[in-house]
Amino acid sequence: GSLRNRVRLQDEYECFFIIADLHTLTTRPGKEFLEELSENIRETVLDYLAVGIDPKRSTIFVQSAIPETYELNTLFEMLVTVPRLERVPTIKEMARAAGLEAIPFGLLGYPVLQAADILLPRAHLVPVGRDNQAHVEVAREIARRFNRLYGQVFPIPEALLGDVPALVGIDGQAKMSKSLGNAIFLSDDAETVARKVFTMYTDPQRIRADIPGRVEGNPVFIYHDIFNPDAEEVKELKERYRKGRVGDVEVKQKLARALNAFLGPIRERRARYASRPGLVEEILDAGIRRMRIEAAETMALVRGAMGLMYARRGEKGGMAMVA
Repeated sequence: GSLRNRVRLQDEYECFFIIADLHTLTTRPGKEFLEELSENIRETVLDYLAVGIDPKRSTIFVQSAIPETYELNTLFEMLVTVPRLERVPTIKEMARAAGLEAIPFGLLGYPVLQAADILLPRAHLVPVGRDNQAHVEVAREIARRFNRLYGQVFPIPEALLGDVPALVGIDGQAKMSKSLGNAIFLSDDAETVARKVFTMYTDPQRIRADIPGRVEGNPVFIYHDIFNPDAEEVKELKERYRKGRVGDVEVKQKLARALNAFLGPIRERRARYASRPGLVEEILDAGIRRMRIEAAETMALVRGAMGLMYARRGEKGGMAMVA
């Protein structure tokens, strides 16, 4: 749902698409994870292109390549309290999903960094899933407080929610995520998609096909509702499942068919883009240059509003810090 909104918004707005590699560090700071980032960034760009994000109309950039992000994040940290961040419901969920016993400072400040991501290009609209709605609310609060203290610099961003809820993972335990190993990827071939579908969690109480099953909350039927365009087939499968007249195998076979029909054209476009050497790097270089211009304009406004007149003098010559 969020991705569909992003593609549509290109026709109406100037769009900035961030690849948020810094956020990875909040739950996965180890070197082994950092070594995966370069390939993950490339894969994300290919996914964007495959679903219809057009780099000629939109800016695609890597978060860590924009130093102004760090600066704005630091300034925003002064405008939000620890108790407020502790009330963000997703933070504890993210820590639990990552197997963390304690919440790192960076994870607690995740919504502040996200506020910097949102407000650095002075965004008016943020397409997000429902699980990130609370983070946008933090950004709105920070923007309002900044404007109240220093003058009108930032718009108050609005969250644009997708019409599809966050997809539950194929294990039925959490939302779909690469780090949790419970995701179907746009790059998965038809055989891989079918194999993953056949491992999907269903109704644990249903040990035989002739036992009436539960449709509500069943990941296989959640996916059918979203990806199977044949509403009559889905309705009939649900009725038979509730009455114990269809097995999981048939239900999953039809889901795999629907998913592959949906993903087929995306896979073909993705393969075409992946076959062009240097394309991803070219797109990112252009996007980073464009975002640096936007970021510099925003930070000039921020520093001017706050009276930080010496903030950039250190770049003009050597200086020593004595503490």
